[in-house]
Amino acid sequence: MSYVLNAILRTEKGEKTREEGKLPAVVYGAGGEAVSLDLEVKEFEKLQQTASESSLIDLNIDGKLAGKVLIQEVQYEPVKGKTRHVDLRRIDMNKPITAMVELRFVGESPVIKSAGGTFVHNIDEVEVTCLPNVLMEHIDVDISILKTFDDLIKVKDLNIPAGAEITSPSLDNVVAKATPAMTEEEIKAAEEAGKAPVDLSKIEVAAKKKEADEEAEGEEGAEKKVEKKAEKK
Repeated sequence: MSYVLNAILRTEKGEKTREEGKLPAVVYGAGGEAVSLDLEVKEFEKLQQTASESSLIDLNIDGKLAGKVLIQEVQYEPVKGKTRHVDLRRIDMNKPITAMVELRFVGESPVIKSAGGTFVHNIDEVEVTCLPNVLMEHIDVDISILKTFDDLIKVKDLNIPAGAEITSPSLDNVVAKATPAMTEEEIKAAEEAGKAPVDLSKIEVAAKKKEADEEAEGEEGAEKKVEKKAEKK
């Protein structure tokens, strides 16, 4: 998928830009000078809905193509949460880059479908180094390989294109697994023992057990970053 972002050169301070209903930004990197820009708020927010941290974007400045960029960092107002400032990183298409790539979990775990339980994922994104034309927008993780509760998906199991390398986290880190559902007695015992409650923000409770009438309910979620991590140069 291709992405385009239009900008104009900015000569005023960011506050003045915001008063005029524009979004201040800066583009830098790839050996070039930092350049101040104005963006259209609605256009940028629409772009954010589809583009990821690793999506290469064609940047137009004053109607002329200024090369490829990545969204490096987005700042938000602390109270209202409105977009306040954007950092764009120029990309040299001939040099390797490092970017965070989102993991997308697809498929269905056979053991969860047949025996019930929960799908747990510990990692939402990985750091990838490669040439820009190899950079992927996301990595699909097929959870159908979780056929038993002993099966694990590790970073080294992720399917990435030739020429790309996962540089963080460690290749032996566990990405996802299936765990048996806790009984009411186990939950009560854990609470009485003073253990921390189960974190429901990162688990997805699967379908009903075939041989039981009880349902295990839950929800899968992932923390949304307010500010994107700075990437390795």
